[in-house]
Amino acid sequence: MTEAVATLPLAAGDRVRRRHARSVLGALALSTPALVLLLVFFALPLLRLFWLSVDAGTFLPYEKALTERLYLTVFWETFKIAAAVTVLTLLLGYPVAYFLATTTRLWQFVGFAFVMLPFWTSILVRTYAWMVLLGRNGVVNRTLLDLGLITEPLPLLHNFTGVLIGMVHVLLPYMIFPIYNAMRKVDADLVRAAEGLGAPGYAVFRRIYLPLTMEGVLAGTTLVFILSLGFFITPALLGGGRVAMIAVIIEQQVREFLNWGFAGALSVVLLASTLVVYGLVHRLLRPRFAEGVR
Repeated sequence: MTEAVATLPLAAGDRVRRRHARSVLGALALSTPALVLLLVFFALPLLRLFWLSVDAGTFLPYEKALTERLYLTVFWETFKIAAAVTVLTLLLGYPVAYFLATTTRLWQFVGFAFVMLPFWTSILVRTYAWMVLLGRNGVVNRTLLDLGLITEPLPLLHNFTGVLIGMVHVLLPYMIFPIYNAMRKVDADLVRAAEGLGAPGYAVFRRIYLPLTMEGVLAGTTLVFILSLGFFITPALLGGGRVAMIAVIIEQQVREFLNWGFAGALSVVLLASTLVVYGLVHRLLRPRFAEGVR
């Protein structure tokens, strides 16, 4: 009798271990196609670029990328544009996400339709549309001139301003969706309780609502910043060759000079820089966000 009772916990433990093993195998089986896809279309080309950058047995391409003033300036401009785009999308996206998270179903549907609209159009078409809008004789300048608000066309194209506008338009949904998801998880009773206890609106937002949505802010800013670093079409067209981001330089090295080794070195340096920034941001900010939530 004692032996039979003693075997019951062991049998239960075996069943739990078997279920856990089956769940792990099932998850692995489901993720295998995605892992193979990433290996074939991301990891292998990246390794190929790295191999091309050291094919001659030296690290001279990396020395050139990290020491010559021209390429250091391009890297700085790339990170500066990415940071500006991230800040602007956050300032524009947070209120939109709040509206979508707190409004009625009808206005949610309308709001999401406008937010999703960029995804339904090719990025090339959107960029050419901005060229039509922002040109010297474009819709924006003609409207401002006709209203008498300006006396001569504003330089909105082939400069930093045009690139910024185009990139913010493309990347704004990537900021809105993570913040909206975080806002939907906020318990409305906490906000109502704080207001009921006499807390002013700004204090409720700063002390309760903002910390509870910071996970979404962190996810959105990280996603937008990383995507901005690799942008090519928008800065190439709206920048008109005057705004050089690193992706444009990499394409130029391949298309015009057939210098695959140096292009690979620039790509690896960009990837390494992105990973370093990502790691620093999460290491510095995530503990503070966690403290704010607690």
